[in-house]
Amino acid sequence: MPYDSRVPPSPPEPEQISILHADAALPVTFVRSVRARRVSLRVDTKHRRILLTVPLRMSRDLALRFAHVQGGWIAARLKRLPPARPFHDGAEVPVFGVPHRIRHRPDARGTVWLEPGEIHVAGRPEHLPRRLRDWLTAELRRRLVPLVQAKAERVQRRVARVGLRDGRSRWGSCGPDGGLSFSWRLVFAPPEVLDYLVAHEVAHLVHMNHGPRFWAQARALCEGPMEPPQAWLKANGEALLQYGA
Repeated sequence: MPYDSRVPPSPPEPEQISILHADAALPVTFVRSVRARRVSLRVDTKHRRILLTVPLRMSRDLALRFAHVQGGWIAARLKRLPPARPFHDGAEVPVFGVPHRIRHRPDARGTVWLEPGEIHVAGRPEHLPRRLRDWLTAELRRRLVPLVQAKAERVQRRVARVGLRDGRSRWGSCGPDGGLSFSWRLVFAPPEVLDYLVAHEVAHLVHMNHGPRFWAQARALCEGPMEPPQAWLKANGEALLQYGA
């Protein structure tokens, strides 16, 4: 096949680099991007890293100078990253805001069940993370779908579907076709947070923007004031992303 000079080359693989700040070497992932128009830094909470995203044509030296100037920001964000909380025997996870201790039951029949303050997971240890995640996702769907339907009925709108995903940038979304999607990690959040986010996305079925009428609709759909769950998400949202990591 002849080479097509109009097709831009693929960007190189991400590269691990260090940024020196206050006598410390800060780990940063250097990423070339065909979409980037300017150099930027952002936190990748899922992989517990800082991404330095650089346009293809920008010089490496210029990008590194930018990162060095932002050394204080990088150090602060690395320090704020919550620790990973993998699913294993003895770990603690919240279920709708209530802490539960994971108990592995290798000799028991069944899959996952609740007891006061505990989540029991049967089967082999290597299957525990997947079984627990499947169970948590099902528990969220069981509570989420009726909540969505009830609020959608109040605004006389049809919901095409309710999906669950592992998004890292948004807790929920509303598509133009009336499909709603939510992060499965909301199973860890208190019920009032889930109620607020459902109200938020259902309000988008009426107003596909964030104007005054949208916020009035979202407020009317909430069972309580919006400000406490908004503040809770701002303070604790990053921690939700670490469970099961």
